[in-house]
Amino acid sequence: MNESNRPVALITGSGTGVGRACALQFAKRGFDVVVNYSRSEADAKQTAQEVESLGVRALVICCDVSNDLAVRAMLGEVEKTFGRLDVLVNNAATTKFIPYADMESLTEELWDRIFAVNLKGAFFVTRAAADLLRAGEGGSVVNITSVAATTGTGSSIAYCASKAGLNTMTKSFAKSLAPKVRVNAVCPGPIDTRWIKEGAPSLDLGKMVAGYPLPKASQPDDIADAVIFLAIGTTMATGQLLTIDGGQTL
Repeated sequence: MNESNRPVALITGSGTGVGRACALQFAKRGFDVVVNYSRSEADAKQTAQEVESLGVRALVICCDVSNDLAVRAMLGEVEKTFGRLDVLVNNAATTKFIPYADMESLTEELWDRIFAVNLKGAFFVTRAAADLLRAGEGGSVVNITSVAATTGTGSSIAYCASKAGLNTMTKSFAKSLAPKVRVNAVCPGPIDTRWIKEGAPSLDLGKMVAGYPLPKASQPDDIADAVIFLAIGTTMATGQLLTIDGGQTL
């Protein structure tokens, strides 16, 4: 049980990238942090080490968010360890870079996996966390979606559709969890992370963003700044989709 009375944040997929940036930003603000991962164990442990270097506690949990039983076990471990949960960031996601014209390559297996993690996973974690979030003085959920949800342009058709579903689910949860829990989403444009570099190594990120009003890709901390604002920097925003894209969608 958490005897420090510090607030607690759970960030799914927080071994690398935006998830890691969020974990560190919450730690800097005095939160104990639950670092979730499904495959990147070494990265998750590194994130936890950096979190603890800031004087707070880190709990590392391996959990595939698309597995409802594993998700419920994860939230049980959070409750047992800390006795509270104040912020949930649904950041875990997956994709496959597939040209839109190559529809045959977007197999049913890939489609189901992308939706299982990106959409169903966020539902499972939010549902499992709801009671803990309600039990406090006012919990907050922030979903990481994408401008691909509105532009229809992204790594694959399935990815765009899954993020569009997450945008809608953000609004649904904002209604169903009110008034105790606020639910919002951050919708990033291109981010300079391993996600793009490994998924599409031939992609010229600089060329992609050259025509944007702010002609540069976001860094993970740019997205984490928006997450922090929605999670703890405002008390009246719920059901909102905050776009952070350098003006891409203007």
